[in-house]
Amino acid sequence: MSATDQQRESAVENALKEISHIATLPEVTLRIIELVEDPSSTAQDLHEVISNDPALSTRILKVVNSSFYGLPGQIASINRAIVMLGLNAVKNIAIAASLAKLFRGGELTPFFSAKDLWEHSNATAIACKLISDKLGMGLADEAYLAGLIHDIGIMVEMQYDRTDLIDAIDRCEPNIDGVPKRNLIETEEEVFGANHMDFGLGLCKKWKFPHHFGAAAGYHHRPMEAAQESQKIVGVVHVADIMASRIEYGFKLDLPNAQIQKEVMEMLGLTNEIIEDLQERLVEAIEEHNEQADAA
Repeated sequence: MSATDQQRESAVENALKEISHIATLPEVTLRIIELVEDPSSTAQDLHEVISNDPALSTRILKVVNSSFYGLPGQIASINRAIVMLGLNAVKNIAIAASLAKLFRGGELTPFFSAKDLWEHSNATAIACKLISDKLGMGLADEAYLAGLIHDIGIMVEMQYDRTDLIDAIDRCEPNIDGVPKRNLIETEEEVFGANHMDFGLGLCKKWKFPHHFGAAAGYHHRPMEAAQESQKIVGVVHVADIMASRIEYGFKLDLPNAQIQKEVMEMLGLTNEIIEDLQERLVEAIEEHNEQADAA
């Protein structure tokens, strides 16, 4: 039985009250988001904030010099990085660096750990960039971050009540390969009174994220129900999520019968041939990403 809207709102509100340690982004990240969303801000304003955080400065320089951006030469200054990347991309890097710290925790069950979810989120983010680039959407940075946060609602559940999350996972009855008999979304609603999309959307609102990031977290399993201005980026996340679930050991508890919705394929102009090509490239891109992470 599906949860009512009132049940969902109550469940999300109660969870976010209880998890102050995950429901707050680092102050520097919040300040960066505020600056970038303010049209009167300048690159110098952003530089002043980032320069006060050595760890974030290092992270930005690492990312700007990675093959992800394919920029010529080595960039050694934050000022130069901001100019080369643009304020929006720097904001996304700051958010991504903050998120990585949240996906921590031991193995809850043989079929789930925070590390597994982080690996799936990274794979989805990489797939989002590949799709965006293939379609010439000009949204690679935004799509990447949307993919990275799409399952943040599961981390809300884990921080709020680990026992209930284990119960929801157990009710999926996953086999040895992690393929579930039931959909995690359905069992979450039985246990929590809401699902991870509800929790993710609630957290994104609390963090005052740009609307399309909340849409990605809240509608990636039903992208055609997202607000029209966010449908394309949510559709990209939907496709990327399923592509990431198809790789070996991919997280698939919420995708027992991973099928890309026909309406989404049509909206984005994707074909089965394009998906097959992107699926092959995704495996290579993930390996490259992991090598860079190990070398960092």
